Amino acid sequence: MSEPASISTGIAKRYATAVYELAKDAGDVNGLEGDIVTLTAAMADSADFNALIHSPLYSRDEQRVAVTAIAKQAGLTDVMTNTLSLMADKRRLFVVPHLVQTLRAIIAEDKGEVTAEVTSAAALTKEQSESLAKTLKARMGKDVTIHASVDESIIGGLIVKVGSKMIDTSIRSKLSSLQNAMKEVG
Repeated sequence: MSEPASISTGIAKRYATAVYELAKDAGDVNGLEGDIVTLTAAMADSADFNALIHSPLYSRDEQRVAVTAIAKQAGLTDVMTNTLSLMADKRRLFVVPHLVQTLRAIIAEDKGEVTAEVTSAAALTKEQSESLAKTLKARMGKDVTIHASVDESIIGGLIVKVGSKMIDTSIRSKLSSLQNAMKEVG
């Protein structure tokens, strides 16, 4: 892991732990889960939001005012709104993606669940997701929450990441292996 990534992860872990403990003490872990979904959607759908959290061109005050307004508009919990405001004051909004990822992991661990990052060439149907979750549960011995994403460049198949384990059944990977094998022969 590169040094900037490990620094971001460390900062995110401290914020995530504090946010989770505050939400748990307030009895609002479900609200926090809703915040995670909302922030994930905002990062995926809004270039302006991503610019706000990553750009050094905005002042602390501009970031704080903007992120507070966005949080209120999106209906985020008070704990998350205050955390984002504090992060803006400390110039640490750039770790929001790591914060969301870390919070998701903390909540899942507390519930006895594991999270599977699944990449497919086309969106999974509900039946496919349920079948995959059932298969992974049998293998892992824990409930599995699937976070699916689509990457058409894998052509077909799936890439499944659970913790430090990865299963790559994508056609892109198989074609790459075949190409390497052909290079070795010739």
